[in-house]
Amino acid sequence: MEHYKSISELHRASNMSAPESPMISMFTCDELKSCSLGRREFTTDFYMIAFKKIKAGHVLYGRTKYDHENGSMLFAKPRQVVEMNNIELEEKGFMLYVHEDFLTGHPLHSEIRKYGFFDYEANEALHLSEREEQIIWDLFSKIQMEYFNNTDEYSRDIMLTHLDSMLKYSQRFYKRQFINRTQLSGTTVSRFNDSLAHYFEDGNFQEKGLPSVKLMADMLNTSPRYLSDLLKQETGKTAIELIHIFLVSEAKNLLLSSDKTVAETAYLLGFENPPYFSRLFKKETGFSPNEYKKRVEYPGQPGVA
Repeated sequence: MEHYKSISELHRASNMSAPESPMISMFTCDELKSCSLGRREFTTDFYMIAFKKIKAGHVLYGRTKYDHENGSMLFAKPRQVVEMNNIELEEKGFMLYVHEDFLTGHPLHSEIRKYGFFDYEANEALHLSEREEQIIWDLFSKIQMEYFNNTDEYSRDIMLTHLDSMLKYSQRFYKRQFINRTQLSGTTVSRFNDSLAHYFEDGNFQEKGLPSVKLMADMLNTSPRYLSDLLKQETGKTAIELIHIFLVSEAKNLLLSSDKTVAETAYLLGFENPPYFSRLFKKETGFSPNEYKKRVEYPGQPGVA
């Protein structure tokens, strides 16, 4: 597998002319028509943001294929495996490469890590409406204006400001997509809780251990980051927070419906470390498991839900 440390290396491998800057590159699909985009698998040291309408072939990153015909945005981060296979592109589209070193010393260097969509799978691409497309194209054009003009001490900050705006708008548009997806396919939290319940009822907590966010994402055919962001949009809580709520709910039931010790209850729920179970229980309820059990056994004690 090829790894490109510089944008220039990727340009040469794609039979493209050298970029205007070694730290940032941008081009439209018109320019890509003369490039070699056969089967290739690679990683890079830069961020990639693309707006594409694909006629044929597919792009793969993460574990899934992106082969949508409609206009969609994709985001890939440094050292993420990307595969392109015999891509044919529609006329309207763009690619933007930004080397991670270009962000050094700028607030976006840390801010960009907060945008969860760089960890989404390819089938979780952002699908834009016509109005949203226009907003993204306007920002692309503003970056392009700086990119092709004579650079000065303001150029980098201006380009990164517009890039940050593009990412913020993408975040906004993803929230709209989350809402639309919920309306079309039902709430993710219902499927999430159902999957957790089945995992528990099948005895997997004891056999396979505590459910992780990755496990739940695999069960629901999403990436872990996309699942957490979608659940946060629906419920205000992340996937791990909802897992903890489920565990504590089951723990309450086990503590009150059996004579098992706290340690035995912890093992039934997949905890290998009972003290960790007790800390989590107290964090969620305000009481240790033993305190909770005693307060319920002797009604009148305040504060137990």
